[in-house]
Amino acid sequence: MTKIAKKKSAARAPARASHDTAPPDAFRAFMLSKWKPQKTRKIPLVKGAKNFHARRRALSERFPGEVLVIPTGHEKVRANDTFYRFRPGSDFYYLTGNVEPDCVLVLEPRGKKGHRDVLFVEPNPGRSDETFFLDRNKGELWVGPRMGVPESLAHFGVDDCRGLDELEGYLSKIKGPVRVLRGFSEAVEKAVKSNRRKDEELATVLSEMRLIKDDLEIRELQKAIDSTKRGFEDIIARLKVAKTEREIEGVFFLRARTEGNDVGYGTIAASGANACILHWTRNDAPVKPGDLVLIDAGVEADTLYTADVTRVLPVSGTFSPEQREVYELVLAANLAAIAEVKPGNDFLDPHRAAMRVLAKGLERMGILKDAEEALREENQFYRRYTLHNTSHMLGLDVHDCAKARAETYLDGVLAEGNVLTVEPGLYLQPDDLTLPPELRGIGVRIEDDLVITADGARLMSAGLPRHPDEVENWMATLLAG
Repeated sequence: MTKIAKKKSAARAPARASHDTAPPDAFRAFMLSKWKPQKTRKIPLVKGAKNFHARRRALSERFPGEVLVIPTGHEKVRANDTFYRFRPGSDFYYLTGNVEPDCVLVLEPRGKKGHRDVLFVEPNPGRSDETFFLDRNKGELWVGPRMGVPESLAHFGVDDCRGLDELEGYLSKIKGPVRVLRGFSEAVEKAVKSNRRKDEELATVLSEMRLIKDDLEIRELQKAIDSTKRGFEDIIARLKVAKTEREIEGVFFLRARTEGNDVGYGTIAASGANACILHWTRNDAPVKPGDLVLIDAGVEADTLYTADVTRVLPVSGTFSPEQREVYELVLAANLAAIAEVKPGNDFLDPHRAAMRVLAKGLERMGILKDAEEALREENQFYRRYTLHNTSHMLGLDVHDCAKARAETYLDGVLAEGNVLTVEPGLYLQPDDLTLPPELRGIGVRIEDDLVITADGARLMSAGLPRHPDEVENWMATLLAG
């Protein structure tokens, strides 16, 4: 076993668990005999191979003459010898389409011709090596087959593919400038001498590349959003009998696993005053008639692109006058923000529009004395009732492009191909004495996903009703089924 493999496997369970008996040699020999030969089959290119290739070439152009090392990461221990389901590093997936753990992509300079792709993957020796039945972590009979080296070469359309057992020797021979995508493989980082500041530049470039979505990404995001709509409809149908927030979470998770890879993030199913806790994911409280339930959820597609949608549903099917008043104010802020989502506008323009609407509404409700004073930069009193900004980029990560520089993201300008959320909210805390008693404990967020087009934006989540009358009609139809 190589040093890298040893370091990587240190966090793994041993190949034989403490509750397993050691297999005798006769059994080992018996298991290695009389298996049907595998048929030779044509390996198809990964879906979107042209897009992945174009992304690698675009990255290559940014770092001429430098070696780029991009690991996907490893399985993480959940408890003792069980692991979380593996989810590849977003940048690695963005460049390859590969979802297997432990893999590493290297872009190797080749003179004036850019870079050569070298993909390191787990070999698949089939039935010729006893690991297939003894290794709990990688054996085919334990976890299923991995693609293997020649198959990965054909499937991912890279220039070269090698086994992970060659990685340590390869990295030790690297000469010249090298950059590593950090945070995914400690062993790889230790094996390569790189400059942390330059490594951070690599991460930044990858994030900024992902700010503009290509046609494949937009299609996959729309699929995730469409699945998310069906997940919300599953929730509504369940509200007739649901007793706890956890039931809501579970119903949505079933849709996510049926139509996609997983949920894109921990589902927020916040009933009553829990909706005033922005990232409530405990989901362990009862669901009561008369309450609102705030659901912030997104299906992650098999291609790992995630939706991010929030809707607020009245458990009984209709909004009370107080709930509707707060809801309609948040909806007005949502619509004002969406009107500012267009190419050439500042990324923060939708946020500014939403906050102005909320502040003016809070003034009308007697909660803020003076909206203009509350909106002044040195005051920002409105933030007591709405803590977060209105938008973030969306894609492979729910908070996508996180390593991008402020001047290209937060302080940047919207451009065709950006996909972002619009999600104003009001959170009227149950113990806030600045609020009238009848409004305390109401939390409302309305979140939509949009893609910037050449002349405006397309509301990708338009299929999920937002107006309170539409929400009530939507619920009535589904609850009657």
